Amino acid sequence: MVATARTQASFSLNSYIVSDGPAGFLLSWVAGFVDTSAFIILFGIFTAHVTGNIALAGSSFVSDDEASTVTRLLMLPTFVLTVALTSLLARYARRKQWPVFAVLLTAEAIALSVFLVIGTQLSPSLLLDVQEDLILPIGMAGVVSMAIQNALMKEAKGVFKSYIPTTVMTGNTTQLTIDVVQFLSAKFSKEQTELTQKEAEEAVERMGRFIPVIAGFALGGLAAAYLILLSETWWSLVLPLIVIAGMAIAAYIDHKRVTSAA
Repeated sequence: MVATARTQASFSLNSYIVSDGPAGFLLSWVAGFVDTSAFIILFGIFTAHVTGNIALAGSSFVSDDEASTVTRLLMLPTFVLTVALTSLLARYARRKQWPVFAVLLTAEAIALSVFLVIGTQLSPSLLLDVQEDLILPIGMAGVVSMAIQNALMKEAKGVFKSYIPTTVMTGNTTQLTIDVVQFLSAKFSKEQTELTQKEAEEAVERMGRFIPVIAGFALGGLAAAYLILLSETWWSLVLPLIVIAGMAIAAYIDHKRVTSAA
């Protein structure tokens, strides 16, 4: 009886970790952590918000910094190629009836491990000796990990109620603001009708999904900034790796539970 209770509790925890809300929060926390870490370490390279590198490349170009311009521009094709390969991996996993969410989380964990290894090998003291010629391979490794996560949010059908980006918060913040306006407008409307009540309920439901994601990204960024300045080593990146690896394990276990029950 005790063993059965423990097993059920374990399954319950694994199911919770990979459910819509907690998974969105954890993934956005990882993205915030990795993006902030790379931005600090690599002197302004975005790994999650990869299109931001285009604006920075323009700035480097105006400053006649050819090396920085090329480095930042190369992040975009790296991102696109990784998303394409991740999508192919997801399609293959579906054909084989493998758990797509778990498979892609495993791929992201591997990519984060590579990012960590490349960083520690090329530049052990991250805040002191990251040279320009080292930024490209380190940055590309980080972009690969976040590109996998971007594709994961699209390809992991059935896990998330709707697509909410966990790596870029501009659209999420816009939607949250719109929902707050919709909620307040409905609540303080002089004519309380069934329509206004429905609008308020819809806004609250969406806010409940967007707030954890935005909060997760912000908390991840703050944690990265604090730990990097505190430790001045790459080993702070072990934390997002642990989170993603733990989620992958939980996803595999939960998939096994679901298939066994069926």
